[in-house]
Amino acid sequence: MDSLASISEELADIEGQINDILRALSNGFQKLEKIKDTNRRSRQLEELTDKMRECKRLIKDFDREVKDLEGGNDSNTNKMLSERKQAMIKELNSYVALKKQHASTLDNKRIDLFDGPGENYGEENVLLASNMTNQQLVDRGNKMMDETDEAIERSKKVVQETVNVGTETAAALKAQTEQMSRIVNELDSIHFSLKKASKLVKELGRQIATDKCIMALLFIIVLGVIAIIIVKLVNPNNKDIQDIPGLAPPAQSRKLLWNSG
Repeated sequence: MDSLASISEELADIEGQINDILRALSNGFQKLEKIKDTNRRSRQLEELTDKMRECKRLIKDFDREVKDLEGGNDSNTNKMLSERKQAMIKELNSYVALKKQHASTLDNKRIDLFDGPGENYGEENVLLASNMTNQQLVDRGNKMMDETDEAIERSKKVVQETVNVGTETAAALKAQTEQMSRIVNELDSIHFSLKKASKLVKELGRQIATDKCIMALLFIIVLGVIAIIIVKLVNPNNKDIQDIPGLAPPAQSRKLLWNSG
């Protein structure tokens, strides 16, 4: 395990799982030997079969991982990995053979349980046929054929109904798939529209901010002009304040001619 971990943690993990299953198989078959009840033996054998299937799947995963790493490993490492895989396959095959042996024994026991009534039933059929005339035998045979034909027709109907249900299900799934595709396209359109609307809102916000700055600047300029006008009107002789272009200077006080004389 440690040597595999140095090569690949994935390989080490898979080998650990395989070893756990092989130990469980060993303990399971030992337990199976002690079980006498046929039904319990059958259930135990089914559980062991499931474990063998899982072990086979993990060995395939192990083999795929080895092949993926084969190019980057040296020949000794590849040989060691191949030997480990073969050892796991050999051990699994031994459990498969053991499972077949127990299954065969279990089937033989089941046959022994049902052989008695079957023989008596066959003898009763022979006695019943020996007491029937040829016409009765023919009628009996025709009746059995009719019953077989009816059973076949019922089976055909069941198959046809199953096919119809499958066709309807496939059509419904196709319709749902198309509907989902349309929904996805609509969601894409909505997402695009939302992005575009968000962009427009941001641009509008920037324009509003710019307009507010311009209005504030104009308002300040107007206030400055009004202030200058007021100062000029209050103190027209103040030389520190320049005349506003377009605004006439304040009228000079005129002296009368007779006052000058």
